[in-house]
Amino acid sequence: MEKSSLTALARELLGGAKTKNSGRSSRTVYGGHERVLRQTVVALTAGSRLDEHDNPGEATIQVLSGRIALVSGGVTWEGSPGDHLVVPMARHSVDALEDSTFLLTVAKP
Repeated sequence: MEKSSLTALARELLGGAKTKNSGRSSRTVYGGHERVLRQTVVALTAGSRLDEHDNPGEATIQVLSGRIALVSGGVTWEGSPGDHLVVPMARHSVDALEDSTFLLTVAKP
């Protein structure tokens, strides 16, 4: 059994994102290349983004702090703390509307 604080990690990563030109930081908290399931905490500073990319498998986003916009095919879904977004099986991007953190969960086939 492993236990970790997503709140503390999100705070740490957001601090790190603020020092980077990209305005982002992330750390995998479970899984990886050798597993089907991967969970990663992502931090984005206000105005930064994850550029448009393909969906590698089933994926969800749970917003931990701030506000984000998930954009795909001209459709935008906004998320705030506690919101759970299902990532579409299409190219998409994520924009930080304010300093934000979220848990990205991906299951690769």
